[in-house]
Amino acid sequence: MAAPSLPPRRGRSEASLLPVLLPIAILIVVAVAVGSWLQFTERQAIDTVDTVGSTAADRVDVKATVQRVDAAARELLLRVRVTPLGTLGEAEESAPVGDLSLQTSAATLGDLEFKAHERIATQDVQVAMTDGSVSDYPFDSYATGIEFRALLDGKQVPVRLQFSNNDTLFAVAATPAPDPREAAVGLELTRSGSLVVFAVFMMGVMWALAAAVLIGAWYLTTRGEGVVWPALAWMAATLFALAAFRNTAPGTPPIGCVLDWFAFLWAETIIALCLIAVVITGVRTAIRSKDTT
Repeated sequence: MAAPSLPPRRGRSEASLLPVLLPIAILIVVAVAVGSWLQFTERQAIDTVDTVGSTAADRVDVKATVQRVDAAARELLLRVRVTPLGTLGEAEESAPVGDLSLQTSAATLGDLEFKAHERIATQDVQVAMTDGSVSDYPFDSYATGIEFRALLDGKQVPVRLQFSNNDTLFAVAATPAPDPREAAVGLELTRSGSLVVFAVFMMGVMWALAAAVLIGAWYLTTRGEGVVWPALAWMAATLFALAAFRNTAPGTPPIGCVLDWFAFLWAETIIALCLIAVVITGVRTAIRSKDTT
């Protein structure tokens, strides 16, 4: 009588999975740690407020916050909140005691004027940017400067500037003016770290999809498989899906930027040529096999 077969040992199968699961778990932990660090640093940059100018008790406070950066138009939208302090303000520091004029830098499109004894409302101003091109996306960078000089009834008064950034697609580095009496900062704008990482990831995915289609086309054309409709559907879907994937790039980059010339246009070209080659080879194979029968 044959001996009964023993059930398989579960311990051995679990032990064989350990060398596979352990590196995956370590990779997940490292990825989450790196992502948490990147998110924390970007959050710290968003919360940073640069302060320049006078610290006198009687002064005009200017809070300037970047709301949106338009790289294609080479300008940024700056939200300005003006508060006269001390003897310069009245009605709980919401109105100036005299006609207040806030002169800005040459890059800012227009000065700010406030009537005496009238409540000051928050205003948006546009600031022109230089030294950059959106065609360098996602590695484009720009420079500009903002400056405020306050005049109350025609007389210059102290002013202090508090600058911050609310545009998550751009990182802004502010350099204060060397003269502490001036409320001026020089700005250098670059794409945020998360945007650059995502754009580089997109380029890697585009090349990976193009390589996958190229390998599939090589297999179909060398094996004489004929017209394989599922493969053609997959290649055509990849061709159009890649264009939709490219349009999800944050910041709406224009056609012809670095993203396109480094990956997108070449990937689309490779996939389109592979699709044409597979169709031509498949049709020729099908015709040849039909003639021989």
